[in-house]
Amino acid sequence: MSLRSRPTTASRAAVALTGLALAASLVGAPGAAATAVDRQRDGSEPLPGYTISNPPLEPLVVEGEPTRVRQGVREHAAYTIEVPQDWNGELVLWAHGYRGTGTVLTVDPPGFGLRQRLLEQGYAWAASSYARNGYDVRTGVLTTRDLAGYAARLLRRSEGERPERTYVTGVSMGGHVIGRSLEQYPRFYDGALPMCGVLGDHELFDYFLSYNLLAQDLADVDAYPVPADYQSEVVPQIKSELGLGGPIGAPITNPRGAQLRDLTTELSGGQRPGADVAFTVWKDFLFTLATPDDGGPLALNGGRLAQNLDTAYTPRTPVDVDATVERVAPSDPRLRRTRSLTAIPRIEGRPKVPVLTLHDLGDLFVPFSMEQVYAREAARRGQEDLLVQRAVRAAGHCEFTDAEVARAWDDLTTWVESRGLQARPAGDDVLTPAVLAEPTYGCEFTDPAGYAQPQRYPTRALYPRCPER
Repeated sequence: MSLRSRPTTASRAAVALTGLALAASLVGAPGAAATAVDRQRDGSEPLPGYTISNPPLEPLVVEGEPTRVRQGVREHAAYTIEVPQDWNGELVLWAHGYRGTGTVLTVDPPGFGLRQRLLEQGYAWAASSYARNGYDVRTGVLTTRDLAGYAARLLRRSEGERPERTYVTGVSMGGHVIGRSLEQYPRFYDGALPMCGVLGDHELFDYFLSYNLLAQDLADVDAYPVPADYQSEVVPQIKSELGLGGPIGAPITNPRGAQLRDLTTELSGGQRPGADVAFTVWKDFLFTLATPDDGGPLALNGGRLAQNLDTAYTPRTPVDVDATVERVAPSDPRLRRTRSLTAIPRIEGRPKVPVLTLHDLGDLFVPFSMEQVYAREAARRGQEDLLVQRAVRAAGHCEFTDAEVARAWDDLTTWVESRGLQARPAGDDVLTPAVLAEPTYGCEFTDPAGYAQPQRYPTRALYPRCPER
């Protein structure tokens, strides 16, 4: 890591405390006389209808010294910033995943042991709650960028300089936030580590739509648009017709149920290790992602963008579903086409800076195909040299060990710091079908220690152990 000389601990702490106090007086919460309207206007309170839960974060002790933690509200979003005493001059932003549709905004510290690792390596980190919940990538992009700028000013006041480099990492919907952020603010971030990320943007919602339309077609049930009783009445009928009632790991013996499994495998990335058993992990959950459009905002109705007009479905036996499945156009084609920063925006594969990704092979919530979409887009725009992708042999969503994430993080930062003088780190080929179908695919970057902790990594046991290296 690029550690540089710093003042003594005592003088550094005094400067930091003075800087934090100055920052609070200049850009912190308004005075007691400020009205509720004032606080809404300046962004120091959440948006109407939302509340914030951001309890004090206990500092960590790094090399015998406590870190410095600052928490507050900006642009209607809660934030946390943490700085080690021996700051290395670099900043990491954490982009959290989907929070559901509740009205409480919360902040996560970096997961997978990253918080501790970042601080021990000298990095400062910052994380935002975003200003809204729901699938609202726009607010994630904007509030994360605002927080990056604020943290840079705060660090400059307390440490005497702006961050030398700024990274962004995160999970799931946070991957969508990262992918769009790299294009919304070209080269503002110096490197990115999206994990289990929605890098295929709208195609995630196409996949959810296809799963439910295919299941309906195979069960000979007409349930589109999705009715209000879809979960309570229609889905049990579909599952009965297709023989999908078995537990995780149970083979699918109904021919049409097996066809839905194989169709899902193809839609989610193609034949790859663990695909059959991964389907049994996710088959029930995928039905819950079909809900009626309530006429509200796009962030709560992502299916508005979904379509399957150009989707080719295989296999086509015992039912030729490519000919029989209902075809659906996006109900809001303008939002599907726009390049504007919407709640569910496009990502075009223009990262401009090094990106290293992690993805579970059997994740069918945010499927492995998201990596393939992004790889194709990056290649189409001549950006493939800036992208490294790694597969992990698990069927959970974001089921990574601390060691897998640590290795990815260290490889990314070494790559970025080399400024092109060092070769790209190793990754997996995510596009060649024959490579993905190899029994050992994903072994290179899968931590074998995950097998020893089934409570933390419950789907690792669904995959055969890799050969010892």
